[in-house]
Amino acid sequence: MPKKRSGGGLSPTQQAAKFLGVSVLAGALMAGIALPAVGALGLAAKGSVESFDELPANMKTPPLSQRTTILDADGGQIATVYSRDRTVVDLKDISPYMQKAIVAIEDSRFYEHGAVDLKGVLRALNKNAQSGGVAEGASTLTQQYVKNVFVEEAGDDPTKVAQATQQTVGRKIVELKYAIQVEEELGKKKILENYLNITFFGQQAYGVEAASRRYFSKSAKDLNVQEAALLAGIVQSPSRYDPVNDEAEATKRRNVVLERMAQVGDISRAEADKAKKAPLGLKVSQPKNGCITAVKGAGFFCDYVREVFLNDPVFGKTREDRAKIWNQGGLTIRTTLDPQSQQAVQDSLSDHVKKNDSVAAAATLVEPGTGKILGMGQSKPYGYGKNETEINYSVDHGMGGSNFGFPTGSTFKPFVAAAALEQGKPPTQQYSSPYEMPYPDPVQTCDGKPWINQNGESVPNEDESEVGPYPLKEAMALSVNTYFVQMVADIGLCPVMNMLDGLHVVQGNGDKLPEVPAISLGSKGISPLTMATAYAAFASRGMYCTPVAIESITQKLGDKQTSLAVPKSTCSRAMSEKTADTINTLLRGVVDSGTGQEAGLTDRDSAGKTGTTDERRNAWFVGYTPNLSGAVWVGSATQEVKMVNITIGGVWHEKVYGGRVPGPIWRDAMAGALTGKDAGSFNLVDIPDPEKKEKDRDDDGDDDNGNGDENGNGNAIQGLIGGLTDGGTDTGGTVSPDPSFSIPEGWIEGADGGGNNGNGNGGNWP
Repeated sequence: MPKKRSGGGLSPTQQAAKFLGVSVLAGALMAGIALPAVGALGLAAKGSVESFDELPANMKTPPLSQRTTILDADGGQIATVYSRDRTVVDLKDISPYMQKAIVAIEDSRFYEHGAVDLKGVLRALNKNAQSGGVAEGASTLTQQYVKNVFVEEAGDDPTKVAQATQQTVGRKIVELKYAIQVEEELGKKKILENYLNITFFGQQAYGVEAASRRYFSKSAKDLNVQEAALLAGIVQSPSRYDPVNDEAEATKRRNVVLERMAQVGDISRAEADKAKKAPLGLKVSQPKNGCITAVKGAGFFCDYVREVFLNDPVFGKTREDRAKIWNQGGLTIRTTLDPQSQQAVQDSLSDHVKKNDSVAAAATLVEPGTGKILGMGQSKPYGYGKNETEINYSVDHGMGGSNFGFPTGSTFKPFVAAAALEQGKPPTQQYSSPYEMPYPDPVQTCDGKPWINQNGESVPNEDESEVGPYPLKEAMALSVNTYFVQMVADIGLCPVMNMLDGLHVVQGNGDKLPEVPAISLGSKGISPLTMATAYAAFASRGMYCTPVAIESITQKLGDKQTSLAVPKSTCSRAMSEKTADTINTLLRGVVDSGTGQEAGLTDRDSAGKTGTTDERRNAWFVGYTPNLSGAVWVGSATQEVKMVNITIGGVWHEKVYGGRVPGPIWRDAMAGALTGKDAGSFNLVDIPDPEKKEKDRDDDGDDDNGNGDENGNGNAIQGLIGGLTDGGTDTGGTVSPDPSFSIPEGWIEGADGGGNNGNGNGGNWP
């Protein structure tokens, strides 16, 4: 005996036979309605019993894409992102008026027929024959649902969308078979629920819940009769009946739905007439999608979270696999972002740099020992308008950052010192440190082939009074370039490269840094996140932890909620505790009495290093406390602005120094982030103070080769005019007094500044 469909009626096989056997009652006529030129002959050619039976037995039903919510570490919402704005709800959470309205206007006999409405087919055929065209369709709500599933599965691929919606006999046959299956397996109520959750209502709203909130700022369960009729009317043509852009046309369509509801007995004539007279009552909520909507300036962090998801294999083998999950949505992502730290970062940036300044600033805070990113912000807001940017200056290019990162200047020197200490050099190590010297050679490299100074490149200190010998403590405080060049020559380049590997320090484009002595001067571009994470290893007594932004992820697919694996920070020893403690002692001196005094914190141990690069195109402060590390960069993303005679944040600067602009940003951000938190203390080592040397200078030195001291108080010899600064290795720099008259740019050799390519040759930063 043939198998019966649940609830009575023909079995799928019987329905198929009836469909194919009675040409005028099912597929043939339906195909004729959709494609009058094809007619029944086209169906006969493509829709035989054999081809029908060869179709897959089960329709692949993709989970509905939904919005993803990104949360901070405390559970507060940062932003919502979605490929399609949709919130799936149960039928019980959809207004009865809405359920009746959609059935009345789209398929009034929905509860009376099976997958195919034969009466509807005949009625449509007759009407279309009279009109000479396609005046009325005959697809049931179930068939429409199946078509929407195909469209949903196609995603944003235009080719697949076109295939899912093409008006061909073959597609109609596939649609029909799956409609039969859906009717068999789901039943009417579930089909209606699914349809209301999948269909498009215009204004970026997918599903009735999103539509209700978009047009009326209320839940779908609270829709009244006229509101439900309006939404039901939109479905046929979301652009034509868009109430936001054409209220009159939308009103006419709403009233058609109300009339139909009265005709089928869903509402009384009086109710329909009253509802027709009511205004649309729109209370539109604008779409709030994407990282541009993030709170507390966290748009760049939000974008970084997305990049982590799309790049990390833990979320899928290929980027395409990961993108599919991301676009599917329904994710709740709890991140590491600390709201207090993020607010402090953004407040400090806003206080010190204006969004319309000619330069920008970026700051990132990382927790030592865990790698958690606690704060990330920029002075230019996340966006696409004037004085906005979607480029995240804090991260590498592969994660949405600038092409190459930014030259770091003297903030690189602690890495060289750490490598030397690991090689057994004492913290009292002295070098002759002349004012100017050729790069010493040969210098051993990792591959055994020594580096040779073939071009006779040389490096100077800040000014002629800066002549050694110097011990490490004083050389670090004064940023004595020749000291660190001699240190590299002494220990070789390989220990430095190994230290960089342990600290995961790479260029902003992901490449390893070049194995040349000029590396010690910070001439290559590195991202603030990389610098903050590397310095965090000093704070955690030598343990490096990879940065992480995500704590946990759950995904809701239908009624099922699952947890996804997330990338974890991996920690490894980059240096001994003794080495880290020594660096901490050295860098504490920088903020206590050296070039970083304006960055020092008064209520807790802090350490750090200033840096300013070639022609003052970049200024840095990277520092830390025992429980927080942070990096601040100030400069032009295009590397075209020389920060001299410049106004930043409403304050005029004759020359920008790492201790004067980035330093205070770092100080205020760290102070705000650490308010109310334990101070902690460093494990300091005893480094004997060097004998005082008489110098004709006003302060503790400079991070800039040839641009005055880091606090802006250079003596009579201010250094290289337009030439080498800290982080460059230009061979063309010339020492000259700071003149009171103007010298044309380029008049002095080296005015175009070098060192950007790390080998003493000039280079521009894109």
